[in-house]
Amino acid sequence: MLSRVAPWLPLAKAPADPVGPWSFRVLEQQDTAALWTLVNRDPVANVFLAAHLEGTGSAAGSAVGGHIVGMYRNGELECACWAGVNLIPVGVTGETGAEFGEHLGRSGRSFSSIFGPAAGVLGLWSTLQDYSSEPFDLRPVQPLLTLDTDPAVEPAEGIRFTRPDELDVLLPACAAMFEEEVGYSPYIGGTEHYRRRVASLIRRKHSLAAFADDGAVIFKAELGTVSSQAVQVQGVWMNPDYRGRGLSAGYMAAVAVAARALAPTVSLYVNSYNARAIASYRRVGFTEAGTFATVLL
Repeated sequence: MLSRVAPWLPLAKAPADPVGPWSFRVLEQQDTAALWTLVNRDPVANVFLAAHLEGTGSAAGSAVGGHIVGMYRNGELECACWAGVNLIPVGVTGETGAEFGEHLGRSGRSFSSIFGPAAGVLGLWSTLQDYSSEPFDLRPVQPLLTLDTDPAVEPAEGIRFTRPDELDVLLPACAAMFEEEVGYSPYIGGTEHYRRRVASLIRRKHSLAAFADDGAVIFKAELGTVSSQAVQVQGVWMNPDYRGRGLSAGYMAAVAVAARALAPTVSLYVNSYNARAIASYRRVGFTEAGTFATVLL
């Protein structure tokens, strides 16, 4: 997701946390093993942090992307949050989320969304909302679906990884999906950031699409987050001219095959009210493995 606000702007001096059993600090290299322990409790749900750890080899954040805040009880790491443009909990419960949300609220930071396992997201939001603007949207129930076998339907032919020279053809489909899903244009604040993001997905061979004979995009999806244990599919979109023809299951089966060439489990999360999409994913063989939630700000 893209930020509509400046990410993580701290106050000049944040008020101190009240005295209690919990403490918070930004994680560093020496915290890597402890963070891996949290992530590996559910490597599919925690794929974002797993991908970060595999990519950097460290619990330390990146200079431009964000950092990871740990929540400690009696010196032991209980849970953590990726704190960048977005807030992503790992190991956070309703109880710890409420304390964590208070800490983040007092810090005066801003962010564009919270997403991840529902207990953590809703726990954070239960107190963080007191320090935030009204949410653009709150999605408390988003089934997390997974597939760790061959798909139950025949993969469609014609879907493939996109090429750099197809960026200008693919970009309108990506923008249409974003606006349908999120409710506003990804071009708020300019086009260059979103264009670079889509180009990066193409370059890394994480963008798949099927094209009509006239070059129009029929279907597209991205391997949004990839670790050695799981791939989370994002950005699934079917051209409105091709909807209602029973094509989506075959295309999703092809995406699942491509994803499982990189990791044993493919996952995605979907809005609970999108019954048609859920039915299509179940036809492919996806089953529910948990619940995500999202707060858009």
